[in-house]
Amino acid sequence: MPGRSLPARVLDAVLYSSAWLAAAAAAQTAATLHQWPPLNAGGYRLVGLVFAATLLVYNLDAALPFKHREPAGTSARKAWQQRHRLLLVGLAGGAALVAGFFFFVDGWWHYWRLLLPLVVLALVYSWPLWPWRGRPRALREVPLLKGFVIATVWTAVTVGLPLLFLHQPVAAGAGLAAQRFCLIMVITIVFDIRDYGRDRRAGTRTFPGVLGVAGARRLALAFLVASMGLGLVRGAPPLAVLLPGALTAGVVSATEETRGDYFYALLTDGLLLVQAAAYFVF
Repeated sequence: MPGRSLPARVLDAVLYSSAWLAAAAAAQTAATLHQWPPLNAGGYRLVGLVFAATLLVYNLDAALPFKHREPAGTSARKAWQQRHRLLLVGLAGGAALVAGFFFFVDGWWHYWRLLLPLVVLALVYSWPLWPWRGRPRALREVPLLKGFVIATVWTAVTVGLPLLFLHQPVAAGAGLAAQRFCLIMVITIVFDIRDYGRDRRAGTRTFPGVLGVAGARRLALAFLVASMGLGLVRGAPPLAVLLPGALTAGVVSATEETRGDYFYALLTDGLLLVQAAAYFVF
């Protein structure tokens, strides 16, 4: 937007290019690796792989052609992405090169049968690939499914990949995986509230559409309580669970469809960074 200061333009670029969100995914991965210290060079490369792969997926999603034919309305995020589509495509290309390098050099291709379903889910989430009721539909349009898909993929990436890297059995990370899944469900419901009007106009049934905004908030808080309880039960440091949990509860309680883009892009996604950082502090 003309007239905005340089720091504001830089902040917009970091938030709306999904770099902030990719940093959150990388931080969540690092927090998982921190459960089985020390975090060595290979672990840092895995964190880099997750950062690059997240940047790739979200920028490909933002650059989809049909999204740039939709009116931006009052969304500064969508308007920025429509103005900078070539930048998003370039970032996706660069991220693909980085992710591909780590994927092949560190031998992740050996696990391609396990990783392929995650790649497919991530790519078909927004792509309208099959006809239903007269028009092509994407996976995110299946009633009430999109939050579970996002939480499953994020949990598999930020918990499952570290377990593979560390050669830990699935059972060793089951409690952490359940905790992470519930936390991501909280975040997805908050974003469902943001998208409530758009989803309703598109005919996509999400939790706010079924339960109302107040009911969706209560469901998000229930997932948050479950996440915190699972963290305490598995022996996580209490302050690392309770302090980020209290901050998250405040954000959930304050969530409204009319909140600005910074509330969601900076504060809500930032909760994932805070939650991850807490495990290194406490």
